[in-house]
Amino acid sequence: MRIIGGKFKGRKFYPPADNWPTRPTTDFAKEGLFNILNNRIDFQQTVMLDLFGGTGSHSYEFISRGCEDVTYVDKFGACVLFVRKTAQILDIEPFIKIYKMDVFKFIQTNQRKYDYIFAGPPYPLPTLDTIPDEVFKYKLLNSDGLFVLEHNPNHDFSAHPCFSELRNYGKTLFSFFEIKD
Repeated sequence: MRIIGGKFKGRKFYPPADNWPTRPTTDFAKEGLFNILNNRIDFQQTVMLDLFGGTGSHSYEFISRGCEDVTYVDKFGACVLFVRKTAQILDIEPFIKIYKMDVFKFIQTNQRKYDYIFAGPPYPLPTLDTIPDEVFKYKLLNSDGLFVLEHNPNHDFSAHPCFSELRNYGKTLFSFFEIKD
């Protein structure tokens, strides 16, 4: 895993991923997504939420680009420990809040709104198709915010009322959602 942009560009980390239920976003897909985000987001002003945060790759990319308000959520203890350790190594602890809990419980109990939400759930998650509905039902996204859901070609969100576009990077797809007036 490497950080592809910002002040930590090129830094590599080696998560002890044996038997982890994670599927890190490929560098190819991550570069494609961040090329889009670089033109849409003021990273320094963004309040960001990373759901199913896994190794923390998405969180580090935001902090590397100047974001100082990141919330990371994952229920897998080894991932959470890895992210805590990496935050110490990078000296970014003041910029990241780390929650070890079920993402759906977090969504239901969270009181904050976010400018950008990224969800990278495990592809075989039986409730993957409900994630956009949950994010909008519990009003996690600011009115001008952006929600990006990573998924594989087995899912189609184009009929969702808040769907705005799809980006395809091989077997990795990103569905974009925004609040529509």
